[in-house]
Amino acid sequence: MAAINGTGVPRRWLRSTALLACGAVAAGGLTAAGVALAQPETASASSHREAPLISAQPQFDTTDLYAFVSPDHPDSTTLVANWLPFQEPGGGPNFYPFAQDARYTFHVDQDGDAQDDLVYRFTFEDHRKNEDTFLYNTGVVESLDDPDLNFTQTYDIELIRLKHGKAASRHVLGRRLPVAPSNVGKASMPDYKALRDQAVRELPGGLKAFAGQADDPFFLDLRVFDLLYGGDLSEVGNDTLRGYNVNTIALQVPSAYLRESERQPVVGVYTTTERKNARGDWTQVSRLGMPLVNEVVNPLKDKDKFNASSPQDDADFLKNVTEPELPRLIEQIYEIKAPEEPRNDLVSVFLTGVEDLNQPPHVTPSEMLRLNTSVKPVAEPKRLGVLDGDNAGFPNGRRLTDDVVDIALQTVEGELLGAKNDLGDAVDANDKEFLGHFPYVALPHAGSDVRDTAASAKSGVTGLTGGGSSVTAGWGTDTTMLVSAASGAVAVLLVWLGVKGLRGRRRPARRSWLG
Repeated sequence: MAAINGTGVPRRWLRSTALLACGAVAAGGLTAAGVALAQPETASASSHREAPLISAQPQFDTTDLYAFVSPDHPDSTTLVANWLPFQEPGGGPNFYPFAQDARYTFHVDQDGDAQDDLVYRFTFEDHRKNEDTFLYNTGVVESLDDPDLNFTQTYDIELIRLKHGKAASRHVLGRRLPVAPSNVGKASMPDYKALRDQAVRELPGGLKAFAGQADDPFFLDLRVFDLLYGGDLSEVGNDTLRGYNVNTIALQVPSAYLRESERQPVVGVYTTTERKNARGDWTQVSRLGMPLVNEVVNPLKDKDKFNASSPQDDADFLKNVTEPELPRLIEQIYEIKAPEEPRNDLVSVFLTGVEDLNQPPHVTPSEMLRLNTSVKPVAEPKRLGVLDGDNAGFPNGRRLTDDVVDIALQTVEGELLGAKNDLGDAVDANDKEFLGHFPYVALPHAGSDVRDTAASAKSGVTGLTGGGSSVTAGWGTDTTMLVSAASGAVAVLLVWLGVKGLRGRRRPARRSWLG
């Protein structure tokens, strides 16, 4: 696809700022999700360090949420969420545990009424064999119960069923399950895959659970923060998250347990993190459902209100979706005509689900990741998901391979209305291959791995041909970028909106209904 001309802006600048746009969008991580069991005290967003308050609490910072029909077990649904972003693999000796004073939670809305029906809650506990050493491990680790693994964690899983927003029953699904350790290095953990495999646990009822370190599955270019890609907009196409790890919680559940019925197979999913304060009360500090929402759709005055609200109140933000500011600003500055309002196409993507795909009947508009559990997985997923005719992909849930940055940018500029565009950040796949079985996320990078800094220093545009530019990724990988002229507008405006989204204001805490 060729770039759109006639804007009066140099083509090379437009291409570069398109990449800037993607970095700005993804950096925001666009949070906001359905119902909360406890409301945020001070959070303004949650993703890869884009919010000042949650960036100071990385153990509680949700980076991404995924929900998809399991490719190797299509009768089940897999939920994956990540925390603690930008883990440098060699960051010992304490490495990267889950927080003990946190409750990590998956929320499920079975009937589209914007209220929780199921809550899967994970809590963690630390264990140390020897307090008189600074070492994470005192020798070669060959198993999760190896005496040389000095620091370990275990976790409990609790299922809470709700009616009308109140806890109706509680069930312990797993107790003292082992966490996969941080990947210290090849000398300490020569067969890390064996340790990872031991941490995958089967639970009663056909469930599977995993908690531990993984390669960060989100792929995008975030170099926007380096004076707009090195000061001259030339350093682009680098997967900024390459080489970093995250902490992953994954849960595989038979779809029949999650959905309301076979006739109503659509579920809404989001995740939260609650932190225990000095009074012993639980306060929500992180919340995430759909990627790429709060920074781009909601204006500054609504960002904190949105993160502190419950999904049943999300209709208060409907105008932000049907009459979005961003396309009008693009038209004003670059004379690229904005799609006509009201933007019902964005309502279907962000609030209700797409009709005849992942929209539950009688849905209450609310923001969460919606998945039709009856749509079977495909053998060869397309990275643009529904935009490319693959209905098993985003925004019908979210798979690890879905390129949500490109999808979101193209949708905002009217792709679903016939305004074809090819916005992209030139990062189209993860740096490590995902697994074909649970927990699907790639193995984490080891502390002994050496970064290819020489290749990173050579990143940048190496040539322009035809309608695109040949880009050398920072890790020595060539990729091709084709973007439209609208990219430049999106870039500047999303940086502006992203900066505004960092200036959250404090809100009073609300207590959890679930205790």
